[in-house]
Order: sequence, then C-alpha cells, then structure tokens
Amino acid sequence: MDFGMPTLIEYDTLVENAKLSKEVGLDFIELNMNLPQYTLERLKEIQYLKALSEEYGHYYTIHLEENLNICEFNQGVAKAYENTVYETIETALALRVPLLNMHMHSGIYITLPDRKVYLYEKYKDIYLKKLEVFRDKCRKLIGSSSLVISLENTDGFRPFQREGIELLLESKVFTLTWDIGHSHAANGIDEEFLLEHKTRLQHFHIHDGLGKQNHMTLGQGEINLAERLSLAEETGSRCVLETKTAESLRVSVDWLKVRSYI
Repeated sequence: MDFGMPTLIEYDTLVENAKLSKEVGLDFIELNMNLPQYTLERLKEIQYLKALSEEYGHYYTIHLEENLNICEFNQGVAKAYENTVYETIETALALRVPLLNMHMHSGIYITLPDRKVYLYEKYKDIYLKKLEVFRDKCRKLIGSSSLVISLENTDGFRPFQREGIELLLESKVFTLTWDIGHSHAANGIDEEFLLEHKTRLQHFHIHDGLGKQNHMTLGQGEINLAERLSLAEETGSRCVLETKTAESLRVSVDWLKVRSYI
C-alpha cells in the first residue's frame, strides 16, 4: 500500500510538507484545494510541482474543494464549480496525479416544523441529470488515462446522494474513498453501502476516532484500525494519514512501522 499525508495547516509552504513526507518515508501528498496555497491557479504551476516531487520523492493526489457543488440550481454558480473540476482534471493529467478526492455536496434544505426537505431530494430529476452530464464530461476529459475521481463519505450519505453515487459509478472514472474517522463518527451509517461497492474502493482516509471525535493519532482512539487497513490492502487502495498536525503524523507513521504496514 502507498501511504500519504494531507497538506497541513501549520505549514505555509508545500516545501515544508514535502520535507516532512520525505522525513517519515511517505509516498504521496494530498493537496487540499481549500487552502490558498493549493487553489487551481497554484496547481497550474506544473513545472514547480513536478520539480518538488522529483526532489523529495513523492507524488500527488488532490482533494477537491469541499464547497464544490456541481448540482447547484443556479447555472452560473454551477458552471464555476464544474469548470473548476474540469480544469483540475487537465492539471492532474499534466502532473500525472492518479486520483482526485471529492465530497458529495448535500445541497440546501428547507426546515419545516416536522422535518428537513433537501432540495436535491425534492427535485431529484434535476439533481441526477446534472450528475449524469458531469459524469460524461469527466469521462471524456480523462479519456484512456487511469486518473479517477473518488467520492468520499462524510456525515452519512442521504438516499438521493446514494442514488447519485450509483449513477456516477456507472463510469470507471469514478471510485470511492472510505474516510474511516467520518464513518466512525457517523455511527457506521455508510459502511454497508461502501462494502456493497467494495470493488470500487481506491482511497482511504486513515485516522483514529473516539465517539464523535476523529482525525486522531493512530492508536489513540477506538477504531479497529487493523480491520480497516486490511480492507485497504485487499482493495489496493492508497491511504492518506489524515491527522492534522506534524507531530500526530509522525506518531501515526511510527505506529504503522511498528506493525509493519510501512
């Protein structure tokens, strides 16, 4: 298995992340497009990113911006999100990035006295059509490349999201990310769905958790890490050690080394 790290908020430069990745012996860095250092404009600095990866011996995956909402009903807004993904695909191909990680936005809901009404559920035909168009455009841009877009679980997929994911998974361009900390905090609500699609798993976000708390150092929570790592190995998935500080990452890597995962 390949293990990687996220770009850490305590580091202002990619060089700092690259030095840590090399120090602890990781394979890749997941660039987080929410941070100003890794917006689309910065990711287009292809030669710089390539030179850094060659110098420090890593490759990249990319975490698409979490606000990304390609199914937004306002076409002007949706187009900006769509174009961000399409241009990121082109950049990823130039960088030979193997995977883009993506959250499935749940959209806006209206709160009634007795329930929440998700607009994507009420207008599901529009929602699914937008995903279908998005899927086909991504497939065309990626072509014969092995690049994939991997859909990550967060706080529990709602029924309309699961239906949308099924639609996207009709193309080999789309795969699944299992964030084991999110899954734990959500009381395992997505686990059955993820296991039903086990053959489409290609990416894991690995961190420990305790109750609703996650992004903890490995070995300091209550998640059955051995079970999850075994599944990651079985499915040939990459693993991002998604702890949030350099010290936590170092301790987590040591935990893996002691157990011969690295």
